Amino acid sequence: MAEDREIWRKILQGDERVFEEFYLDAAPRLRAFLRQMTGDSQAAEDLAQETFTRFWMRPNGYDPERGPLRAFLFGVARHRALEWLRARRVDGEEPGEIAQNCRLESCCSVEELFERLPEEQRSLLWLREVEGQSYAELAALLEIPVGTVRSRLFTAREAWRKLWHGDRRQA
Repeated sequence: MAEDREIWRKILQGDERVFEEFYLDAAPRLRAFLRQMTGDSQAAEDLAQETFTRFWMRPNGYDPERGPLRAFLFGVARHRALEWLRARRVDGEEPGEIAQNCRLESCCSVEELFERLPEEQRSLLWLREVEGQSYAELAALLEIPVGTVRSRLFTAREAWRKLWHGDRRQA
């Protein structure tokens, strides 16, 4: 956390080199997270760029007392992705819903099964299992109690297990 505080201070002072290093380190994982949320590679790229641009222009939105810098960045990106998804609703169906409604027989990859989870469960599992965010970091990011994080993760993992085992029984 002390390193995050120092990175943030330097970015506040306009240190482009530090910002670029932070960007190069964090951008690939942020894009992957956004790609999982949106199901759209180009949207993920655009949302990641927008997130970093906003952070560069207004770094004072980050509070080092609330958690790690990456958790803050993922939180901003998550909010932007949710706005993007809401703006693209067509006939009451969000992007990715088609994949969720696919027949079990045709869903064979982990990625396809992952896409069948509701967005909230998908992003929570991604942040915990892929990004390695702690329960405390997730609580700060989502602005919910740690106990709620645990409960939601349990529900998301159960949903994943049901999809996984359901798909195997169909094979």
